Amino acid sequence: MNRLNEGDTLGGRYELGVRIASGGMADVWAGTDTVLRRTVAVKVMRPDTGHEELFALRFRDEAVHSAALLHPNIATLFDYGEDDGLAFLVMELVKGEPLSLLLKRRGPLDPAEVRSLVGQAALALGVAHEARVIHRDVKPANVLVRPDGLVKLTDFGIARALDAAGHTRAGEMLGTPHYLSPEQAMGAAATGASDLYALGVVAHEMLSGRKPFDRGTPVATALSHVTEPPPPLPDGVPEDLASLVRDCLAKEPADRPANAREVASRVGIGDHEMAGLALGLASALDSWAEDDAPDTDGSVIRFPDLGGPTLAIQSEPGA
Repeated sequence: MNRLNEGDTLGGRYELGVRIASGGMADVWAGTDTVLRRTVAVKVMRPDTGHEELFALRFRDEAVHSAALLHPNIATLFDYGEDDGLAFLVMELVKGEPLSLLLKRRGPLDPAEVRSLVGQAALALGVAHEARVIHRDVKPANVLVRPDGLVKLTDFGIARALDAAGHTRAGEMLGTPHYLSPEQAMGAAATGASDLYALGVVAHEMLSGRKPFDRGTPVATALSHVTEPPPPLPDGVPEDLASLVRDCLAKEPADRPANAREVASRVGIGDHEMAGLALGLASALDSWAEDDAPDTDGSVIRFPDLGGPTLAIQSEPGA
């Protein structure tokens, strides 16, 4: 049963407004930071009584992973706290809507718009991969699009730091079947290349207006990534864009683009927008040994977007 209501305050500071989304392990509320007097999004863990400890570990992981990622195309994390047994995250409240709702409302998108959305998402993934964080759940519901076209990648709820142990139950597969890479469907660990595969699925869906892998059940859909080629893209999709989508959807991780920087470059993102992104192979991120890891503390500093107020978010029910 939901313990929170509109008007409640968490941590003596964050006043809850309306509930705007519900996910597998949390509810998201519009809220107000009463100290800094700004609107925020407050994500509150909704414990599963059978797996409360596991969900709490994942929720703390999301805070740690998100705190290391500051970039205009990643929803900014402001705070983490606990109140009467409830863990919560405080994040930027994005003015816009999930790509999933945008696609439902508009259907297939113009290739020029797809280039922009894919390029921005690739920049966000590049920063995450540079920080050794794999998202593992890239899908339209986790891509927020502002009215000015700015993309914000969100929900690192099942992300995994490559130098940390994941938190899963025995036999559990993390990710969304429609966007699951072949290697994940076969039980292998996700890498940066898995995120690029999922981005390719999202790009295909944006161009075609339908999910390229959808076989009616989660298991059948997951296995279709392993055994079936993606359907052809509509006529009129520029060949360079179609080629990129095909490359991202290669069954073998080694056959996909080398890294997120390559994806961004191939859709036309300029070098100045990619400054600082690592050039290391995305598919090799999880194979770094401790002795040859980059000389870094794991954090990546990027200037957050300061271009305008963040006021409201429209969310797909049940996303």
